[in-house]
Amino acid sequence: MSKPARAPLPAQSSAVLLREDKDGIATLTLNRPEARNALSEALLAALIGEFDAIAQDRAVRAVIIAGNGPAFSAGHDLKEMTAHRNEPDRGRAYFAALFEKCAGMMQQVMHLPQPVIASVHGAATAAGCQLAASCDLVVASEAARFATPGVQIGLFCSSPMVALSRKVASNHAMEMLLTGEMIPAKRAYEMGLVNRVVATGREREEATKLAHAITAKSAYVQKIGKEAFYRQRDMNLMDAYKYGAKVMAENMMARDAEEGILAFIEKREPKWEDR
Repeated sequence: MSKPARAPLPAQSSAVLLREDKDGIATLTLNRPEARNALSEALLAALIGEFDAIAQDRAVRAVIIAGNGPAFSAGHDLKEMTAHRNEPDRGRAYFAALFEKCAGMMQQVMHLPQPVIASVHGAATAAGCQLAASCDLVVASEAARFATPGVQIGLFCSSPMVALSRKVASNHAMEMLLTGEMIPAKRAYEMGLVNRVVATGREREEATKLAHAITAKSAYVQKIGKEAFYRQRDMNLMDAYKYGAKVMAENMMARDAEEGILAFIEKREPKWEDR
């Protein structure tokens, strides 16, 4: 029996992260609009908790990450960080722990068995850009903008660099990192950071449409494919092909592969059982 849809919290809720489940899609909405959805300690903890839960939830077949207010996310909460400058070590231990926690959260996105789509309606900067780049797919409105502007305040975006440099060509990543300049959605699409650009206000609708295209497939096969994609990406060509062939051979033993191939031969729609 499928789980009942998880009711969304009202938009005015004080919760820093909202979640709504519908039709196998979990939508997580960053909800610090007054702070441009800066990734505070509380918001990071909420994201980590939800990702842990979603990873174990077979009813969730795709995830959308969105934001309330004018921005998708402005990155780390600089005011919260600056408050630790008065500590004996000038905040060194706190900063190290914070960036490690954030890096772990970004890796959770990659390691989730479900595909993750970023729905970007406004500015995604610094760690906000990192979050979008960490997602498997990005849908952006024409009003969306992307930047790694740390260099402008003396803090090079070294952590966002990791996700960005794995999403776009190195020369594009370096230009963003060295100049800190805003990149409009159309340019981000040309660079490969964004999958689709849509009219302002239609980004969530398009992200949901894309999610439905994903949920129509076998969740088990999607899980196999997503894990294999990221594992082979950093291998050399020979090892990647060996690994890919091994994964395909194992995938052929899955019930859904047998069903899908038979359905194709018989010219009918497959009936997935996610195994």
